[in-house]
Amino acid sequence: MNENVSLGRIAGIHVGLNWSLLVVAALIAWSLEGSILPSAAPGRPAAEYWIAGVISALVFLVSLLAHELAHSIVAQRRGVRVEGITLWLFGGVSRFSSDTTSPGASALITFVGPLTSLVLGALFYLVSAAVGAAGDHGLVQATLSWLGYINLLLGLFNLLPAFPLDGGRLLQSLIWLRTGDRLRATTIAARVGMAFAFLMIAYGLVSFVFTGNFVGGIWWVFLGWFLLSAARSEEAGGLIRQALQGISVREVMTADPVQAPDDITVEEALHGYMLASRHSTFPVHDRAGRLSGLLTLAALKRVPAGDRASTLIRDISCGLRDVPTVGPNEAVANLLGQSDGCSQGRTLVVDGDQLVGIVSPSDINRLLQRSLPGRAAPRGAA
Repeated sequence: MNENVSLGRIAGIHVGLNWSLLVVAALIAWSLEGSILPSAAPGRPAAEYWIAGVISALVFLVSLLAHELAHSIVAQRRGVRVEGITLWLFGGVSRFSSDTTSPGASALITFVGPLTSLVLGALFYLVSAAVGAAGDHGLVQATLSWLGYINLLLGLFNLLPAFPLDGGRLLQSLIWLRTGDRLRATTIAARVGMAFAFLMIAYGLVSFVFTGNFVGGIWWVFLGWFLLSAARSEEAGGLIRQALQGISVREVMTADPVQAPDDITVEEALHGYMLASRHSTFPVHDRAGRLSGLLTLAALKRVPAGDRASTLIRDISCGLRDVPTVGPNEAVANLLGQSDGCSQGRTLVVDGDQLVGIVSPSDINRLLQRSLPGRAAPRGAA
């Protein structure tokens, strides 16, 4: 679910797209043009069906974004740090870099997503009915009706208690509230999610073998496989978070990392820092000594050899806005949900306006190996 295209920020939240979303948009437009819209509003030119299909696909993607923005905006208001949103093949993912502290907050953050989809679905149906009452029973009404249907379906599907769908997270919150044990709630919800995943896979195989529904069958198998993998990952994540409970960032970080000025060239950075050190990333600062970002070996490698003497590292480094930061006294478990991004999994540790350390994936792995002997590495890798 890595981001391929950045859409910038909406309501202060970074939004990006994965290329797989184009597959969804193309399938929606093709399905609408080929069968759904011609059946609902026959007799129109093919070009009109294509235009309506493409517009409907784009509006649906905006609806997906609204669903995820609802999660993220409410999370921010409840004190959860939001890393960003990525839209992809199976909808969208809101990435949080800290956890909720209560089942009530978790349930609220979760429920607003499906609620947004259900409200959008109802609004599209109401507008469709109004257009029909005005005498237009053609393509516009059919398009609005489909948008109402697909948003209602999205909202209801997400309410299935199949962790990590929203319904599964609501189940987790309810069990957490009843038992007071977040790990137990996560484990139970994850296993319920696995059961739903196996049912989806079985349904897909039956559809494929006995009805010949190749596309639908494969889709259900693929969806079930994704949910099964995600549920197992969530269960493992719960165990890891329990093992890391009470450990602060200060205990795992590399203190006082070497910094590089951002006005030197790539050639100077290679010989003066990368080749002269065992480190592959360096925080960078401007002429005033202010932290400005992070330089990675991957970024250096992308610069052609002939341009290294003329390219400044400020032009290739990961900007501070795109590098995760954390305080030294925060829980190290909060770092587990962060994506790699251009910082390649590194997190800068900042106390006030001073850089005091850096945390790398290898630091986390060593900590996990100590905390979960014999099983942390394979479960974390999953």
